[in-house]
This record gives sequence, structure tokens and C-alpha cells, in this order.
Amino acid sequence: MRFRIGVISDTHGLVRPEVASVFKGVDAIVHAGDIGGKHVLDALRAIAPLTFVQGNNDDATGEEIVRADVGGLRVLLTHILPNPEKPAPRVVASLKKAPADIVIFGHSHMQFNASLNGVWYFNPASAGPRRFHLPVSVGILEKRGRAWSARHIALIEPSR
Repeated sequence: MRFRIGVISDTHGLVRPEVASVFKGVDAIVHAGDIGGKHVLDALRAIAPLTFVQGNNDDATGEEIVRADVGGLRVLLTHILPNPEKPAPRVVASLKKAPADIVIFGHSHMQFNASLNGVWYFNPASAGPRRFHLPVSVGILEKRGRAWSARHIALIEPSR
């Protein structure tokens, strides 16, 4: 069985046209915060079912930590981690309360994909306006059989 999740963060109100083509055919989308407006959520929902968390630049109407089962993957979604090697106390407490297979986060605008202390951490980087030389990308999590994999996909060429 194959299941694909589009992972996006830090759109800051920008819906890049490349996102629709990269996420075409995904089974679900996860947004890790700093959304920037309802129009972003509406555009993503038009592609696939959406789970999202508020970011520090969003209106404080959503949750800081969201848990969801997405395609059999136990997801803990937060915007500010800030460091996978030393997660925020609220994230550590949430993981102790109920384990997760993956922690998806944003905020730093930097790609991250690693397993630390038995937990998989993934940051797609930013899909919004470019900041400095940081990547503009999204992620795809893919399940084939029982195994999950992840990759980053650049939406625009990296600056030098």
C-alpha cells in the first residue's frame, strides 16, 4: 500500500503555483505553521485533506501542538521546536504522554530530516517568500508497504 503526505511550512501568505504540481496526487497535507491566511488553507484543502498547526505569525486561534494519525503515521505537529536535539519542554512532555512516529515542525526555514532518540524529526523548510539564502522547499513523506521515507523538493532554485 502506498500513501503520500505533502509537508509544507512557513508559507507566510504565499501560495506558490509549484505547490499544486508537487502535491498532485498526495493523500494528505500537513502544514507546520506560519500559514499567513485562510486563502492558503483553502488552496491546500483543494488538493487533499489538511492538518495544520498555528505558527508564531498566525492569529492565535489554533493549537501549538496538534496530534494526528495521517495514513497510519502518528504525527506530532508543532511550529517552533526549536532544536530537534533539545526540543521545547512542551514537545518533550507531549512525547512522554503519547509517543509519535514523527515530529513535523517549521519556523527555522531550514530543512531537517533525521531520527534522534527514536523519534523522526522533519522540517520541510519554507514554501513562502525567500529569506536570505535559505531553501524554498516542501517535503513528501511516502509509505510503501510498512516503510516510510522522506524527501525535500525545491520549489525554486537555491540562491548562491
